[in-house]
Amino acid sequence: MKTCLVVDDSRVIRKVARKIIEELEFNCVEAADGSEALEACRKQMPDAVLLDWNMPVMNGLDFVKALRREEGGDTPVVVFCTTENDMAHITEALRAGADEYVMKPFDGDIIESKFQQTGLIRAS
Repeated sequence: MKTCLVVDDSRVIRKVARKIIEELEFNCVEAADGSEALEACRKQMPDAVLLDWNMPVMNGLDFVKALRREEGGDTPVVVFCTTENDMAHITEALRAGADEYVMKPFDGDIIESKFQQTGLIRAS
């Protein structure tokens, strides 16, 4: 079974994302900020990362840059999931190593679609 790391400082968002991701038949691991997420990746590299931008300690952009420098860190599919929706933010995220970008609020259909587009799951 594939694993998805959900990184968001909101416990509510993590809970909603976990439900969606588990319905897509992924194991779900949670982290409250980029630093916690990086530690989780060092223990076991996930197949996917659903990543918030604005978090304390280490934000999503700094996390994805650090992740891509880790051994095996080029492997996970990183999907930014944030309220930051201007082209400058999206471009910056993709240049830093993100694979896709989702706007909050999100739902199961949006996450499933992005996971299909990135090859994490097959179309049903």
